[in-house]
Amino acid sequence: MADRHIIHMDQDAFFVAVELRKNPALIGKPVIVGGTSDRGVVTSCSYEARRYGVHSAMPSGRARQLCPHAIFIRGDIDAYSKASHEITDMIREKVPLFEKASIDEHYIDMTGMDRFFNCMQYARELRASIMNELQLPISFGLSVNKTVAKMATNACKPNGEKNVEQHEVQSFLNPLSIRKIPGLGKKSFALLSDRGIQHIFELTQIEPDQMHAWMGRNGLGLLQKAKGIDNSPVVPYAEQKSIGTQCTFHSDTIDIGLINTLLVSMVTDIAFQLREKKKLTACITVTIRYANFEDVSKQAMIPYTSLDSALIQMAKELFKQVYQKRMLLRLVGVRLSHLVNGFEQIDLYNKSEAQYNLMQAMDKIRRRFGEKAITRASVVDLKI
Repeated sequence: MADRHIIHMDQDAFFVAVELRKNPALIGKPVIVGGTSDRGVVTSCSYEARRYGVHSAMPSGRARQLCPHAIFIRGDIDAYSKASHEITDMIREKVPLFEKASIDEHYIDMTGMDRFFNCMQYARELRASIMNELQLPISFGLSVNKTVAKMATNACKPNGEKNVEQHEVQSFLNPLSIRKIPGLGKKSFALLSDRGIQHIFELTQIEPDQMHAWMGRNGLGLLQKAKGIDNSPVVPYAEQKSIGTQCTFHSDTIDIGLINTLLVSMVTDIAFQLREKKKLTACITVTIRYANFEDVSKQAMIPYTSLDSALIQMAKELFKQVYQKRMLLRLVGVRLSHLVNGFEQIDLYNKSEAQYNLMQAMDKIRRRFGEKAITRASVVDLKI
């Protein structure tokens, strides 16, 4: 099997970087993007703010205590989504195969291309192009698989680049904290720490049977990563899975009120699925089927989101656009695509914290009692 050449590219403090591009006067200052009230959450922060101990997912009140002179910005998801698409478009033009892993990171598979040019030099030139044309900082790691490439990126941030060749993989990984392993959560870290395992080298000394006894299949996966083994492919961006649902009516209908209510119910269900998968969507499609079996679809690109309200509004707007013949309808469907990994707080910029807290509370009820345990009042009496 040929040696793999995987590049991981990650924007440095992406949301902050976009804000600095809009307002260069903020450069060099402690900037925090996220909820501005004490009950809000830090979504991103500049490296100047990080020196005071501020980090993402920290309550804004705590961040303000650590760095009283920080500049808080509520954020602009439209601008961040636009910048993300700009970066993706540049990468798409220049590489044979890439995966958009989140709003601000990409994996690029250059395997086989080393026969024609130096992959490290190519990655360096691509990075320079992005920074020069888009005025956004970016770091990258190049290695033999996705896990090591991502860890290489994290090791050289901010504004860095690092190549970890096959013969260097284990020596690079061994001294790192197990915290650095992608996908290792708080519970796994606590379990391993309680057993005296703090560094990757110590983890590599554990027998597979013992790891399986401690953590099951996940433990074996962590052990593989600690040994620099990761066979997961770079998934072409165009093939990213979507989430959707559709409903065929018992009787063909022209009841617009009923259909709009149904759209609310459908979007609420799939938006919950989206959040459970820790995904964001940038595209929504509404499909209808007329009584004569003609299918018509309409889609729209939207700022990255996972919240019901924005998606419901867009679904209703798309239905208005797609339903033109005033004929009876047999079916309506909604699909969310262009999915990337992300976190719910990204939508906190556009919604009040009360709305956001309500959504979180409803999701907790759904997880405990089932998806249908709580819903919007408007769809309670829905009959189709």
